[in-house]
Amino acid sequence: MSQAREKIVDDFVKLMMGAVGTAQGMQEEAASLVRSRLETTIRKLDLVSREEFDVVAEMAQKARQENEALTKRLEELERGLAKNSPSTVKKVTRKNRQQQSSHLLSDCPFYRYCESGTVI
Repeated sequence: MSQAREKIVDDFVKLMMGAVGTAQGMQEEAASLVRSRLETTIRKLDLVSREEFDVVAEMAQKARQENEALTKRLEELERGLAKNSPSTVKKVTRKNRQQQSSHLLSDCPFYRYCESGTVI
């Protein structure tokens, strides 16, 4: 009888070991499948790598600094113009531009044609 019990216990242990091996195989396969699906999904999202992000962030920082420097320079130039010649700087308005352009166009025969709608 003890041999029968030992055989049953041995068979049971072999069965359990086989089940554990099968479970581990299933776990590995499931992990592989999940990893594959995640990689596919991430690729479809069109995400950038960390290196690409860092490069673009650095470019944006440089552009921001250049913009600030140019803004300061423009303000200095405008202040310099205002200090040096406030009376000689003529302010250009839309009305002034229209008057200047209409004066130049009034000498043109095509302009008179377009205004009157008749052939000269």
